Amino acid sequence: MKNKSIYLLLIPGLIVISLFLFLPILMTTLPSFIGDTGLTLGRYVAFFKDDYFMSILTRTLRIGIITTIICVLLGVPVSFYVAKSSPKLKGLLLAAAIFPQLTDSVVRSFAWMTILGKNGIINTLLVSTHILHEPQKFLYTESAIIVGSVYLFLPLMIISMVGVMDSIEDDLIEAAESLGANKFTAFLKIIFPLSVPGMIVGSVLVFTGTFTAYTTPQLLGGNQNTVLATLLYQKAMTLNDWTQASVLSTVMILITLTVMFGINKFASKLYERGV
Repeated sequence: MKNKSIYLLLIPGLIVISLFLFLPILMTTLPSFIGDTGLTLGRYVAFFKDDYFMSILTRTLRIGIITTIICVLLGVPVSFYVAKSSPKLKGLLLAAAIFPQLTDSVVRSFAWMTILGKNGIINTLLVSTHILHEPQKFLYTESAIIVGSVYLFLPLMIISMVGVMDSIEDDLIEAAESLGANKFTAFLKIIFPLSVPGMIVGSVLVFTGTFTAYTTPQLLGGNQNTVLATLLYQKAMTLNDWTQASVLSTVMILITLTVMFGINKFASKLYERGV
């Protein structure tokens, strides 16, 4: 009887999730499966056969994967340093990591536009030091989107991993060093495998955020580097093609879920093998 009363506590949460999450998703995706003759997958077949759509899908996946890898490579050592710092310094470093999240994404993207533009800080510095003879096109490229996305989502990776790094005992590193391992080997063989749970959470947050981002790709990538989110906006708000927008949203949801499970499975195997 006691166990049943505990399960009853789940009912309010399930009702809220169903009404405000699952039901809107169902209403968004359902039109893409309905055709003139009933249920159909024809729109999805046409989507995956269209070279234009596939190029946008490939670009979006590439940006999301590269951004996630960069955030992992940067986030693991930074989060370890933050976790092992003194309490006072640790608080300052966490505040510094969280601070960019307090600024609107539009403002951050405009800041990067002033940095990466032809008259921006980077081009001005490179030209004035004669490293470049003329300004280069850094803005409105895939690289600009990746840079902006890393800046946007790296704090999520760091915050996700700091708690995991905190739980790793210093005695493990000392034991490895006493057996002849240098600091890099001890970090690679002990710290890195034990940080996999936080890496899973951080990678999922970074990839899903990058894969579904609209503002950063639109402002830093321009119309020449369309991603799924910007294409979805064009179909729904500019062309008023809500059926095609429904197809795009469903594809994004399915790919996001697939990548999430893929990251979880890969990282779990990595954790079990201990790298």
